[in-house]
Amino acid sequence: MKEKEMVKLPYFADPANLVVEEDQPKKIEEGPKGETSLQLLQTVYRDRKQPLNVRVRCAVEALAHEYSRVSAVAVTSMSGQSFAEALERAIARSAGAPILPAPTTPQLDASDLKKPMVRYRRY
Repeated sequence: MKEKEMVKLPYFADPANLVVEEDQPKKIEEGPKGETSLQLLQTVYRDRKQPLNVRVRCAVEALAHEYSRVSAVAVTSMSGQSFAEALERAIARSAGAPILPAPTTPQLDASDLKKPMVRYRRY
């Protein structure tokens, strides 16, 4: 055996490989300068180097800004009346007691209601 033969340490025990990431200065990633948030999202989801889940999230967030939503719009003619007048009339109508229709079923005595309802039985 040779006298000067050195024992090679494994990779995980070599002092050159024991650099802690906290000791190194962190790199701050900067996005494109002077762009809007929509342009930043578009840049990220078009970048094929980004992971798919990041690209999909950016695409979903940008979707609301790129395409308008479909919504229902009511169109009405006030026939010469202002909206405020129509609103005041609606408030006045709701302030009064509601007009209920007359009952169509005959009133039953309390003594009849205490008995079992044979005609509603299912078996």
